[in-house]
Amino acid sequence: MGDRTVTRADLAEAVFRKIGLSRTESAYLVEMVLEEICSTIARGESVKISSFGSFLVRDKNERVGRNPKTGEEVPISPRRVAVFKPSNVMKDCILESHSKRRQASAPAPDMLKAAE
Repeated sequence: MGDRTVTRADLAEAVFRKIGLSRTESAYLVEMVLEEICSTIARGESVKISSFGSFLVRDKNERVGRNPKTGEEVPISPRRVAVFKPSNVMKDCILESHSKRRQASAPAPDMLKAAE
């Protein structure tokens, strides 16, 4: 999988293959779900998807930042930001996938003995 990014088109294709809707209907369904998530977050409400995670809106206070080129202090105005908090199920899935990848790339124990 590597550095690949999943796009809306990829999601629509997955819906098409797994559910059997037409490609047009699949794309429409993905678009509607994403639009509902966006509009709910824009209203300042949270979106919780079981076994996946939560999209939350957080208020950030005004603070002083720094221009990295000049080092000049610049005020950063207060704002609202969207954040994603993964569920424990997703965290466990990611950790399991990571540990499997590490085990697959680790040299076999008998290879370590041969190297000595």
